[in-house]
Amino acid sequence: MDEINSLSSNFIHDFIDKDLAEGVNTRVQTRFPPEPNGYLHIGHAKAICIDFATAEKYGGICNLRLDDTNPTKEDVEYVESIKEDIAWLGFKWEHVYYASEYFDFLYECAIKLIKKGLAFVDDLTADEIREYRGTLTEPGKNSPYRDRSIDENLDLFRRMTDGEFADGEKVLRAKIDMASPNINMRDPVIYRIMHVSHHQTGDRWCVYPMYDFAHPLSDAKEGVTYSLCSLEFENHRPLYDWFIKQIGFNEPPRQIEFARLNINYCITSKRRNIGLVKDHLVSGWDDPRMATICGMRRRGYPAKALRTFIEKVGVSKAYSVVDYGLLEACVRDELNANAPRTMAVLDPVKVVIDNYPDGQTETLEIERHPDHPEMGKSRVTFSKEIYIERADFMENPPKKYFRMFPGNEVRLKGAYFLTCTSVDKDESGEITCIHCTYDPATKGGDSPDGRKVKGTIHWAGADSVKAEVRLYDRLFNVEDPASLSDSEFVSAINPDSLIVKKDCLIEPELKNAKPLDSFQFIRDGYFCADLDSTPEHPVFNRTVALNSSFNIKK
Repeated sequence: MDEINSLSSNFIHDFIDKDLAEGVNTRVQTRFPPEPNGYLHIGHAKAICIDFATAEKYGGICNLRLDDTNPTKEDVEYVESIKEDIAWLGFKWEHVYYASEYFDFLYECAIKLIKKGLAFVDDLTADEIREYRGTLTEPGKNSPYRDRSIDENLDLFRRMTDGEFADGEKVLRAKIDMASPNINMRDPVIYRIMHVSHHQTGDRWCVYPMYDFAHPLSDAKEGVTYSLCSLEFENHRPLYDWFIKQIGFNEPPRQIEFARLNINYCITSKRRNIGLVKDHLVSGWDDPRMATICGMRRRGYPAKALRTFIEKVGVSKAYSVVDYGLLEACVRDELNANAPRTMAVLDPVKVVIDNYPDGQTETLEIERHPDHPEMGKSRVTFSKEIYIERADFMENPPKKYFRMFPGNEVRLKGAYFLTCTSVDKDESGEITCIHCTYDPATKGGDSPDGRKVKGTIHWAGADSVKAEVRLYDRLFNVEDPASLSDSEFVSAINPDSLIVKKDCLIEPELKNAKPLDSFQFIRDGYFCADLDSTPEHPVFNRTVALNSSFNIKK
């Protein structure tokens, strides 16, 4: 991953360089620890790139660890999607672990804290715990159950584990400092009762560890040297270090935080995305308008373009919002360099070339890519009847309009010069057919007498195949949809974020395109074959237009 490893000057790598130079660590091991309770989004892509590429740069390893400590929200479906997204981005994990594999170990750690007098079973309700916790300006107060004896706490925790108590009836809390200025250190809950089956452990457990307890100890158990996480966990770092120290690990991981990836016109909130899916405002988690990795993949975004985008954004601690246009520019650059060219007409109107011989056809070849001759050439059939974009003709054009209009000569891409002579219309006045003549001496698009034409348009032959084309745009009309209320949020959805065109015409070979194969539709943009596409019913998604509709902020 050269484009990611070029991030050698980011502050995370500066910390690691210093640690290695001073002998604090002799190796680098990281991990990517998502909770399998939803589909990954573009923000996760940044974390994936940082975790995996950091390990790659230093010749270390990165593990995938599924943080499955909350069985009410987790599912095997999400586990498989996470693996697919990481592999698609181009990374390989050393091992796949589940936090649930450490449940026995974590349980013993909890017992150890109880025996050290550093954990107690509390009977307060969740609301009472919040009330006792205090505020940012006022200290909390001790639970009335905080001074239970070690033996009583061991017995109660055992009975919690044996299923004697109902959900929420009791919790196990660490005993730290209710007056700490860091609220996370005010006797946090480390185990709660949940009579729920787990996708990995079944019904073996009815008590489950909290994230702030399981996460640092899983890191330490695995031998992680650098726990890289987003900035919201900065205030959790003292708690992270406290658990590892009290359990007695000699070589604790170092937690380093970085700023999350924020992009305008996007939603990464899991709650909001679930609402979009459940309310059928999008077609699913992989809807190409979603900021999910699977949605971007289905839209045709190349994995390399996402990695390049993340490299350009960089790694810092400063909050910032990145313009979506930068991501589109990375996608456009990658596809421009590698996507084969082809002709498609999205809104066709018939053209009849009156002086072309009846019944005659000829095969014309158009190179697929100017920089990749190995891609070969498209073979398109030219005949008396062809099709052009309806927008490429105007009956009464303004000045400096160089496309087709009565009396004007234009160049057909890779074919001939045409001159419009007349049009046919239906009863409503809509043009149904454009009549033209052609110059046989201009085959290939050049004139032997040297005359110039200013307009070049693409076309589709009479043997073209009908296709469905889905034109995607940004999902929201406001820059910061996350700041809106639920009612405002729905009203901010762009009604033109998806426009479906049913009777588009594509080159015959394109009907056999494999799902996610990318192409440049000449003059229209970059498109990919959708997962729904079949030879009988080809479907293409617009990945990105040829020109940006966003203002990239310098």
